[in-house]
Amino acid sequence: MEHWEKVEAVQRMQDYLRIHASGEQFDWEGFWKAACYSRRHAGRIFRELTGYTPGQYLRRVQLTQSAEELAKESSTILETALSTGFDSHEGFTRAFSRMFGVAPREYRREKMAIPFFTQYPVRNYYLYITGKEREKMEKSMTTCTVIPVERCARKLIFQRSRNATDYWTYCEELNCDWEGLFNSIPQKFDTAAILELPDFLHKAGFSRVAAGVEVPMDYCARLPENCELAELPPCTLLYFQSEPFEREEEFCTAIEAAFRAVERYEPGRYGFEWAPDTAPSFNFGASAAEGARLAYPVRKK
Repeated sequence: MEHWEKVEAVQRMQDYLRIHASGEQFDWEGFWKAACYSRRHAGRIFRELTGYTPGQYLRRVQLTQSAEELAKESSTILETALSTGFDSHEGFTRAFSRMFGVAPREYRREKMAIPFFTQYPVRNYYLYITGKEREKMEKSMTTCTVIPVERCARKLIFQRSRNATDYWTYCEELNCDWEGLFNSIPQKFDTAAILELPDFLHKAGFSRVAAGVEVPMDYCARLPENCELAELPPCTLLYFQSEPFEREEEFCTAIEAAFRAVERYEPGRYGFEWAPDTAPSFNFGASAAEGARLAYPVRKK
């Protein structure tokens, strides 16, 4: 079986899971049909490329959906359990506690950060590492919007790396669970991001590359393991946002287009100068609906 045939088959299964994971009963027959291969072969290649069996993957998706529902406090724990495929309060509580390290009731009360499961499309990763279709995609992305956003004094929750230089090397060193973990924090100012730390947050023996989110100054919930909390002064962030795109696999090209816009941008024309000493820079990633988003600190000249 050709490598790209496996990638496309697993992507079809991921797409099916993303659309149909909600609800009390998951249609496994539809899932296997989406693969266009036998159940045994489809299950094998799914585990090979994602690291999970289809059942493990589905359970992680459903438990993350249940955590999002619990944070809204719009339904009881039993109602949440039943709506996400569990038969009982007890079974749901056991599974939730195993995955997140906290019971549903405690999570609802404290709303601490927990490792939400993020569904990374396998096609995106393999397109990135092979460069497949990148040249064609780059020609279609040229526009990037720049918006200044004022930030008040706030805190930064972040996790350092020792050797990472970008998104992919950070994930290789510390895995990709950081995104779900930081996005689970309801008080966050924006979505989880890969950071480049300023001098005052850099620590000897570590890279400048980290991951994290900004939160209000009064944030006092329990910190995730191996994470730090730092205060940031008020500043202006210049947000660079690329055009939306039609296909999810274009996300790497969208981020690259945003980086090119940053390199070409001349803040002095608009009364600003770069201020990397005041705050981290942020790589928020990309989505088809929003495009890519980056943010860099500046100050008035």
